[in-house]
Amino acid sequence: MYQEILLKPKKDDSLKRFHPWVFSGALAEGTSFPEEGTVVRILDAEGSFLGVGHYQVGSIAVRILSFRDEAIDSSFYRSALVRALQLRQQLRLIRNDNTIYRLVHGEGDHLPGLIIDIYGRTAVIQAHSAGMHRDLELITRALKEILPGDQLKHIYYKSESTLPYKAGLGAEDGYVWGGEAAEAVALENGLQFQIDWLRGQKTGFFIDQRENRCLLEKYAAGRRFLNMFCYTGGFSVYALRGGAVLVDSVDSSSKAISVTNHNIGLNFGEMPRHNSFAEDAFRYLKETPVGKYDLILLDPPAFAKHRGAVNNALQGYKKLNHAALAKIAPGGILFTFSCSQAISREQFRLAVFSAAAISGRRVRILHQLTQPADHPVNMYHPEGEYLKGLVLEVE
Repeated sequence: MYQEILLKPKKDDSLKRFHPWVFSGALAEGTSFPEEGTVVRILDAEGSFLGVGHYQVGSIAVRILSFRDEAIDSSFYRSALVRALQLRQQLRLIRNDNTIYRLVHGEGDHLPGLIIDIYGRTAVIQAHSAGMHRDLELITRALKEILPGDQLKHIYYKSESTLPYKAGLGAEDGYVWGGEAAEAVALENGLQFQIDWLRGQKTGFFIDQRENRCLLEKYAAGRRFLNMFCYTGGFSVYALRGGAVLVDSVDSSSKAISVTNHNIGLNFGEMPRHNSFAEDAFRYLKETPVGKYDLILLDPPAFAKHRGAVNNALQGYKKLNHAALAKIAPGGILFTFSCSQAISREQFRLAVFSAAAISGRRVRILHQLTQPADHPVNMYHPEGEYLKGLVLEVE
């Protein structure tokens, strides 16, 4: 049914351990390659079946969809999406006061290359592989079947910036079902957020920080909070609800500041306890008086998008955390994160440790944070654990 691709001898160990990637160096010499994005059957050097997945030019040559010899059709996608939906239902993420959640998280939901985020009654699909782009119609059909009409009204496809450019697929972002969505406000734990899936980063919102926003809210009462790299202001909104006496939101993007201000207004109207600043993070911290804030959050964009940038990224994390540790008030709480997949949990912790040691202050770890359960990590694909966080008490 599908073209078969053989592996070199002794290059099948990772697949036998259920890792979902086949690297190009493992493919047998003289392999005839199909069109990018098509489904292939992977065989070991002896011709035994190993898995079925999407072929693509690049270092990751095949993303395994199933270790069973089955068809990748509408029934396959429907079953996979049903399993994903059932997990989110068990997590009680689909509620009247919460209409924002991730339905599909790539390898974590055994659908490598596919992201589906839900915002109210709009699903935003993002393809990170040529295969998922080619299967968009199958995915859309399955999505409409598993979500009832009162839960799903629109599907928006946002993959122009995530697809491999070498594939030359020419994908354009846009609505693929239901027409243009009128509503752009969705609820997270009873708080309203304007979602810009058309022009915003990722699919429009950083869903992966939901539980961490809840945790920060618990620390906010009576504190003076600095939200660095605020983006849409999610942490600021939670801090205000938690009773922070001062909330300052900082981002180098004036557009992000505008979105933050809008989200503050959606939830609180005029809010004198909140200020926003379109400024560089390092400059802002440098000019901040010592002790002005006793709750600081550092959630920078990925400092390392690939392995070659790791060393510079670690220096960046050390510098940023040292700047915050030098300015936070005694007894302050620092939330600090890395969303760089190329940075390991141990590397990030060492960078923060180095910053703390340089600051000369006594620091305790209160929490070690990661991504939420609707961003699951496949046990056989540890690379899927990208979000690392620490909550520190600074004496």
